[in-house]
Amino acid sequence: MSTPTVNIYGKQPIYHYIDNYPQKIKTLYIAKDLDKKEYSRLMRMGFEVKRIPLPAAQQMSKSANHQGFLADVESIQVHPLTMFRSYEFVLMLSGVTDMGNMGALIRSAHALGVDGVIISGIKHLNIPSIIRTSSGAAVDIKLAVVNNLYDAINEMHQFGFESYGAVTDGQDIRKVEMNHKRLLLLGNEGEGIPNRAIEKLDHKVSIMMENGFDSLNVSAAGAILMDRLR
Repeated sequence: MSTPTVNIYGKQPIYHYIDNYPQKIKTLYIAKDLDKKEYSRLMRMGFEVKRIPLPAAQQMSKSANHQGFLADVESIQVHPLTMFRSYEFVLMLSGVTDMGNMGALIRSAHALGVDGVIISGIKHLNIPSIIRTSSGAAVDIKLAVVNNLYDAINEMHQFGFESYGAVTDGQDIRKVEMNHKRLLLLGNEGEGIPNRAIEKLDHKVSIMMENGFDSLNVSAAGAILMDRLR
């Protein structure tokens, strides 16, 4: 059975594929002038290269900023939760629906040594958007999608993980002792972590604020918490 493909755009995520996963590229579409040396290099890499006019690129990207680069690539594989059993540091997202935030969190997770990301609370995983907004990092890190957040937390506990959740009145993250196996749970910006999930947490943590601020964007807060927990 052939691997499903998705269409992505943007120079950074596509060059991430070119430099690291050229075998996953089916067709590269170029809608700008390239240096002859670079164009020759791309032509020798084993995937199809097509020059297309700008209107065609605009149509393919739905008028988004494609920067002259589009590609059909193999879709991301979504893994079962059991694959995460042997990991040490896992990020779990509950109801994060903004693809910009999700991409930023996945990019930070990969950069900060998180082994895998569990996504819950969304009906449809927008793979092309996640690849683009994570600058390609979503291809590198293991992803799982779960329908039931509470069952997933229970299962991670059974795997030996201690859970840490970001709440406004939690313990200062700088003073929290860390287990060898850590699960960091982040909620969405509007409602945070559901109360039922908070009750399941081993540790409620937060970032101490200065200068009168009481919250951070979920992607910024997530990056800080991941750094403190690694």
